[in-house]
Amino acid sequence: MRSLYFRIVATFALVALISGLIAFLLSNLYYQVKLKDYNEEKIVEIAREIAHLYEHTDLPVDEFFTSVANMNFQLYVVDENLQGGRYGDRFRSYDLDESIIKSVLQGDTYYGISNFQSSLFVTGFFKDNLENSIGIPVEVNGKKEALFVRPNVEKQFGEMRIVFSLLLGITFLLSLVLIFIFTTFLVRPIKKLKKATRKIASGNYHIELESSRSDEIGELAKDFRGMAKSLQRLDEMRREFVANVSHEIQSPLTSIQGFTKAIRTKTVSKEEADRYLSIIEQESVRLSSLSKQLLILSSLDSQVRDLNKGSFRLDEQIREAVLVTEWQWNEKNLDINLDLTEFIIEADEQLLFQVWMNLLTNSIKFTEENGSIHIAAAADTEEIVVTVTDTGAGIPKEELPLIFDRFYMGDKSRTRTKSGSGLGLSVVKKIVDIHDGTITVDSTLGQGTIFTVRLPLKR
Repeated sequence: MRSLYFRIVATFALVALISGLIAFLLSNLYYQVKLKDYNEEKIVEIAREIAHLYEHTDLPVDEFFTSVANMNFQLYVVDENLQGGRYGDRFRSYDLDESIIKSVLQGDTYYGISNFQSSLFVTGFFKDNLENSIGIPVEVNGKKEALFVRPNVEKQFGEMRIVFSLLLGITFLLSLVLIFIFTTFLVRPIKKLKKATRKIASGNYHIELESSRSDEIGELAKDFRGMAKSLQRLDEMRREFVANVSHEIQSPLTSIQGFTKAIRTKTVSKEEADRYLSIIEQESVRLSSLSKQLLILSSLDSQVRDLNKGSFRLDEQIREAVLVTEWQWNEKNLDINLDLTEFIIEADEQLLFQVWMNLLTNSIKFTEENGSIHIAAAADTEEIVVTVTDTGAGIPKEELPLIFDRFYMGDKSRTRTKSGSGLGLSVVKKIVDIHDGTITVDSTLGQGTIFTVRLPLKR
């Protein structure tokens, strides 16, 4: 499998190569469109200047043209009999149509550079063929002859071609070396993330990653550390959840087992047996409640958006919850006050009924005898607000942020005598959340607690 390091190096190298090729093609295109004609015009002017100087010099023909050729030019002179002579370096090819030579002898100018067909590349400028030259008429010893001129590019720019070739080659090689070096720094934090991922997969959430960087890698490292901490908290919550469930199940089972054994051995009186049976019944109810709440939480966790929504009157649903729990608040002689506005809500009727049941039974549980519970519900154009207020013992301020945690039961010394699983308020919070609502609590020790549920009127 190719590593990320190899892929990045190969990508950068390919980008550098493609960029160079594109730049070469564009520069050649620029030469063909802009510079080729301009360069030809310069050579035409030079050729005409050579002809003008010759016509005004006293030097012999061969000596003059040889002197000009020594200034890095290639010259070829053709007489009326189509016999030619060269001055300077040889041309690569002397193939040239006779009609062109005759037209020059008759006084025309031959523009061979712009008409020379080699390729789209600027390298065509370096081809020293006779047809890739400028031809002008010149009078030699009173006779018309054709002078073909082109710069000796090899002598004029030969060294520069080598310099430019070395420049391009060295630039590309250095680019590769630098890519190898800098890619190492780029891939290094990713390799650390890879190692950290393996640690997390093995259950080790204590990782150290560089966080001083302010780029995307630094942000990724910060997010990764945050994810590791979240996974660690989730793992701790899972362990605590299993421990709490085991404890909450084991305690009533131990009680049931012990009291059942005592009754079966008939070593207790009838009154004690009745009391034991009452305890067994209470513990069975507690186990049933625990199982029910766990099933509800599991269902809500796995199917957050699978709501069976329908329209119903919320005030009637709250009244029904009050009637269902009548024997509980009657047993404690509690005063139940209702202030409910008639309105219709669109939500999951079964789940919301569980919210009011859990809140109401919770208030009944922690409100002393002869206390009171007040339930109010009102609605405006956007939301519904339901408050459940009791005159119970209240909740300490430091415990308020924790009461919606699963299996949280507050001060054990105050709550152990109260039956419950510690899941009721967690279920309430979960149901309210999936209905896009909120639940808040305000409590004062010794005075009571107020739960406020806000639900959107329409979803």
